[in-house]
This record gives sequence, structure tokens and C-alpha cells, in this order.
Amino acid sequence: MTGQLNVGVAEGCTPRLLRELNDTESLDAYRGTGGYAALPDPETFVTTVTDGGLLGRGGAAFPLGRKLSTVRNAGVRPVVLANGEEGEPASVKDRWLLRYRPHLVLDGLRLAAHTVGAGRAVLYVSDPAGARAVAAAIADFDGVLGGAALELVTVEPGYVAGEETAAVRAVNGGPAKPTDKPPRPFQEGVDGRPTLVSNVETLAHLPFLLAHGAAEYRSVGTPGSPGTFLSTVTGAGAPVTYELAHGTPVPELLARHGVSTDRVTGLLLGGYFNGLINRRVLDASMDHETLRGLGAGLGCGAIAVLTEETCPVAVAAAVLRYFDRENAGQCGSCFNGTAAMAAAAEALRDGLATGEDLDRLRRWSTVLRGRGACGTLDAATNVAASLFAEFPDEVSAHLGGRCPTCAAHPYTAVRPFEVEAGELV
Repeated sequence: MTGQLNVGVAEGCTPRLLRELNDTESLDAYRGTGGYAALPDPETFVTTVTDGGLLGRGGAAFPLGRKLSTVRNAGVRPVVLANGEEGEPASVKDRWLLRYRPHLVLDGLRLAAHTVGAGRAVLYVSDPAGARAVAAAIADFDGVLGGAALELVTVEPGYVAGEETAAVRAVNGGPAKPTDKPPRPFQEGVDGRPTLVSNVETLAHLPFLLAHGAAEYRSVGTPGSPGTFLSTVTGAGAPVTYELAHGTPVPELLARHGVSTDRVTGLLLGGYFNGLINRRVLDASMDHETLRGLGAGLGCGAIAVLTEETCPVAVAAAVLRYFDRENAGQCGSCFNGTAAMAAAAEALRDGLATGEDLDRLRRWSTVLRGRGACGTLDAATNVAASLFAEFPDEVSAHLGGRCPTCAAHPYTAVRPFEVEAGELV
């Protein structure tokens, strides 16, 4: 099998997850690197994960040690769900792990299930190639690993399908759409049981923690964002998924990607959710605390590079229309709000908006926040609000119908900076 997903490692970073692989890693090859080591004492391992400071890699950056402890102490035998439904168009890291290192993901799932005492472990994916690789890896163990019954659940890809309550709902036999919270999955999830939902990259870090301990895990990264993470970089060249140490300076990553900072006008940061940021990001580093301090976020690690050929107004309009198409259609505020914001942003892009249109878009970017069942509406408000805050000159130029960037380089992508993952053949 050959793949079409490009990977790389930042200078000075010893990879913990990525490998130079042209094929799916076999069980024997994975065991040859120390995989599937003896299971640890659960309480001790919770302490290791907590002390290591492992944060979720799906976007929310929630501490995994806290999740493990909460589900472990729920008083009911729980379920563990590995979330590999990578609905973010600008990211491909989870698909790479599922396609090329399924045993690393399974090993992490095994450790999580053992630690919380789960009897059922579910892998939830939408990528067909990833699903085939995982299914073959599960077959290596006849469907049982570390005392947990393994199950593969596949769904159609979608932005909302990867939300944790959507994943639980789909595994329970319903549509892959979010549900109201509470209850949250750690309270009541798959089969009504407490459920640990964790991104596959997050779980893939657990074997390293078992083998090397918390101190070694923290030997790279920052105090608030320890360890390495996977970042898919798009724009200004072919998409590449890199493994980076948290705290890597943004210019260093751009140089690794072959992009001169002179060309960079900003980033669409952390996937679509966190919105836009202008050139001030060039003074930042890739860690949660630094980016939160800038009013931005690292999210799932996806980074789209805006250059002098990319108009941020056109990008924002395309992202907002994507949210309009991809919302679950369950919340009136989101169904109507994303459509209204997309229409206003497209009118601005096309030089047809009025001052009243912008006032409405600016107001919606504030008052609609927090009114959806999942994060889609919040993502849309983030994009709109960040456009006004980060690129006021470009907004003004479009209001006057005189954007030179759009005149020279019209931007009409249906899914901005989408990674074409291809297939394993």
C-alpha cells in the first residue's frame, strides 16, 4: 500500500508519534519498538498521565488525567471511545495515525480502557482507509485487547460528527449529531454508561508515557503545554503534517514548511474553530497558553497560512458558508445564524455589503455565541469576530468594493485549505 499523506518533523524534535512509513505498521513491527508493554497499575498510571500534563489533542485541550480519574471513579463499569472522526477539513493528523500506526492508537486505547476498568472499547472513524487499517489491527487480537472488547464504528464524515456527544449518539445507533449537555459522556454515554471520549492522537501519547514516565514526557514542550503534538499545515505549499514540540516559534514552523514570513499576512489557526489572526502571530509560539493570551487558540493543531495572495475576507466568507452547510440543523440559532453570517460575509466579499450589514454581522458575532448545542455556532462567531478584530483594513476595502487581492486572486474554495487525503491503494 502507498499513501498520499505528507509528514515531517520539526528541527530538533525527536518524534514520538510520526515515523517514516510507506505502509501500515504491522503488529510485529510495532511490538519491535516496545509496543503493547505490560499493563501498569491503574492508579499509578493515572498519576503518571496527570503529572505528565497530557492535554487532549482534539481541540479542547482538556487534561486527560482528569478525564481518566473521573471516569474511573464513576462507580459503574465504563466505556472508552477513541474518536478518530476528523471532521476538520484542514487537518489530517488523525487519519495518518489510523492509516499508518493503528497499533499505536490501539495500544493507547488499551491503556485507557485498562486504567478506567472498561470492558468495551470503541474506535469511531469516518476515513475508509483508516477504518480498513484499524479493522485489520483489531483482527490481530480477535477483537479483544487487554480485557476490553474492541469495536469499530464507522460514520459518514462531517464537521459535527466528531463532536463527543455526536460520537456517543452514533455508537448508540442514532445519527452522528450532537445532543444537549448535560449529561456529558463522562456522566452518561455509550449504553448509558460513563464514557471516556478521547481523540486518537491523545491516546497515541499514552504508550510513550508508560514507557518513559511523566518527567521524560515533559522534557519537551512548555510547562502549560507539555510534550509534542501533530500539526497539519496548509496554504503556501503542499499540506504536511508535522510533529512539533509545544512552544515551537511560529516563524520556525513556517521556515520548516518553506514559507518566508515576508509573505505571511496571517493564519487561520487551530482549524476553522479559532478564527483568523494577523501578522502578530509571527511573534508567538505554538502552545496553548501563548495563543490564548493572543485571543486565539491552538485547537486541533491545524494551521492554514494566509499570504499576500489570500484575502482574509474571502477566506472568512468561505468558512462561514461551510458552517452553514455543515451545521446539524437541530438548533434554530445555529441553523439561521450561520446562514445569516455567511450571507453577510459573502456580500462583503463581493463588494455588496452596506454599513448596516456589517453592523449586523458584528452584532451576531457576539450575541450568538454559546447558543448552540455544539461548537459550530461558536466557531462561526469566532471567525466573524476575528475578521473584524484582525483585518479591519481589509474589511474597509471590501466595504468600498476595492480589494486588490480579490481582484487579482479570487478565492472560491468550498472548504478552505481542505486536505485531500487520498486513499491507500
